[in-house]
Amino acid sequence: MTGGFLSAESLLLGGPRGLPHAVERALWHLGFTDVRVVDGAGDAGADLLAVRDREQWVFQCKWSSRGPIGREGVDDLERARTRYRADKSILVTNTSLNRTAEARRQALASIGIKITVWDGPTLASIWERMPSRVPSKYELRPYQRAAVDRIEADLVANGTALLVLATGLGKTVVGGETIDRFLAKHPGAPVLVVAHMKDLVEQLERALWRHLDKRVPTRLLTGESKPVSYDGVVVGTVESVLGAVRSGWSPKLVMVDETHHVGEQGRFAELLDLCGDAVKLGVTATPWRGDKFDITARFGTPSFSMGIAEGMAAGYLSAVDYRLFVDNIDWETVKEESEHGYSVKDLNRHLFLPQRDEEIIEYLRAAWRETRDPRAILFCQTIEHAEHMANLLSRVDQSWGSASFLHSGLPRQRRQILLNEFRLGRVPLITCVDVFNEGVDVPDVNLIGFLRVTHSRRIFVQQLGRGLRLSPSKSYLKVLDFVTDIRRVAAALDLKRALDAADQEKLEIPRSRHSKIEFSDATAGSLLDHWIKDAASLETAADEVSLEFPAQGGIN
Repeated sequence: MTGGFLSAESLLLGGPRGLPHAVERALWHLGFTDVRVVDGAGDAGADLLAVRDREQWVFQCKWSSRGPIGREGVDDLERARTRYRADKSILVTNTSLNRTAEARRQALASIGIKITVWDGPTLASIWERMPSRVPSKYELRPYQRAAVDRIEADLVANGTALLVLATGLGKTVVGGETIDRFLAKHPGAPVLVVAHMKDLVEQLERALWRHLDKRVPTRLLTGESKPVSYDGVVVGTVESVLGAVRSGWSPKLVMVDETHHVGEQGRFAELLDLCGDAVKLGVTATPWRGDKFDITARFGTPSFSMGIAEGMAAGYLSAVDYRLFVDNIDWETVKEESEHGYSVKDLNRHLFLPQRDEEIIEYLRAAWRETRDPRAILFCQTIEHAEHMANLLSRVDQSWGSASFLHSGLPRQRRQILLNEFRLGRVPLITCVDVFNEGVDVPDVNLIGFLRVTHSRRIFVQQLGRGLRLSPSKSYLKVLDFVTDIRRVAAALDLKRALDAADQEKLEIPRSRHSKIEFSDATAGSLLDHWIKDAASLETAADEVSLEFPAQGGIN
């Protein structure tokens, strides 16, 4: 079809929601970055925000099935240009502007306000001129190429493959390249990419665009979006995909993102059983599950794996300057542990004395001043805590005047706008709870704080991974961990041992790239290290587990 997903026919079939979606994909092919959909109530006249060459572009999309559009789109875009401090303003329509709209556009131009129009013929021309592939600023890293090769071989030999890559090492890149290779060998074969939540599914579709030819359609399948057809690559939530598969749709390749959500039973298990003839790829950064189900039972031994320590040592992840604050340890609890046999939950309640927000802020202020062009994420325990900390920080220091909170309770549109401003540096500090755990990529993050957070090993690795991506402006990631869970100490010590071992194996690493994990009180750190060494399962222990440590733990 001439014009592909930007053709008049495709845009007409796509309806009002299809136009911004098509433009969004085209923008990636045109070399834009951080393209975000912000359409919705309170959008101030914008549908899309995009960044290119550090300039903010704002787009207003007006779809019509009845001919030219009126001046409303021009007026909406003028409001959006001011609201988002845009450098460029583009009005997009699948048809054209009527006389009133064009007259308004010309009137604005006469006072220096330029609004560019992408109409139906312009969009068709953009399709013809834009490259068939999204411009890539990098080549596959050697380990990524090796991973794709091994996955491809396992899919052919076994029908299954498993990829385990730490956050920041490009698991979606490897998955996208695998799909591209599969389609090269099986043109037109239906492909399914499935995940557990809508926001992640939407991000996956966008990520796949840079791996696929523009002629390969992608379809979004969620509770809010049902495609007109299932050709190409369908990216959907497990609930919605199950409905399509039960009705007879049969993909030839299934990729399950965040595969740790696959259990022995449940929706993912049913989906994989129904797609019996398809080859299946599991992709995850954190293969551990709380119920101890081994995902290799579904996908086989990992075709390729690389953890955080190995990625850091090889220079593919940012080095870290990690400090655990243990000034709030109640050492009497340590001495009494063996006698009382505390569970993890009870131990945490007795072991860690309350920390004052004022103390945390002073440590954060010092780290902020030591960091060049700081971009920070602070993980909080609850939505209320995140909002409280953002409001407090915005009041106590001029540098944090634009500090904002981000959590799942906010409208999706607000989250997208905030992430765009964060990426541009207009909001340099965000407090959050769970939004950054999976599927959010902001490479410029160079400061992370864990504020009274008690989470699992999997969530700890996911949150830490938000700051591990490499960026030209980042020398290393600074981490402030205000510990309130003994399992966090165990996780950090386990990472420290892995990094030490990796450093010993790779002595050629420049000292500037070495990571360090230290305690605010070195003596306390060595004592804690000694104390928990004998609790091998502590890092993944449940709240109810009673811990067994040697009497006195070597502490007098």
